[in-house]
Amino acid sequence: MHLFFKVMNTNAEKAALAKQRNPNRVRDHLANERTYLAWMRSAVALMGFGVLIVRLRILRPPLAPQAPGAGWRLGLVFAIVGLLAVLFSVQHYFAVRDHIEEDTYEPPDRWVILSSLAILLLGFGVIYYVFTVPLESLNAFLIE
Repeated sequence: MHLFFKVMNTNAEKAALAKQRNPNRVRDHLANERTYLAWMRSAVALMGFGVLIVRLRILRPPLAPQAPGAGWRLGLVFAIVGLLAVLFSVQHYFAVRDHIEEDTYEPPDRWVILSSLAILLLGFGVIYYVFTVPLESLNAFLIE
């Protein structure tokens, strides 16, 4: 009998605590999970784009006047940034989850700025990479 009242008391305490918490707590956790999954998709896309860059450079025609060059480096940078995005997204997910539970969440600006700068630099790398390929070698590849 004593155990029954103890269980009932514990459940009542949990219900009272849930009423004191943020009423949007579940919605916030689901939004956090969606954000985490979006970061994962972005990371996979970055890694895939890195592989694509390397593979496209390898598919150049054999008589191209320019050596394959540093295309593999750009692809490697994309893959590394993708892996870092996975690590940071996992860390960010758990930090936000803890802040939601404590009802102390404040959106951090540094991750937005850091990820924007990383994508901006990678974009400049792609533009440079694409426009340094001689057009003659592309025409030879497309004709064959």
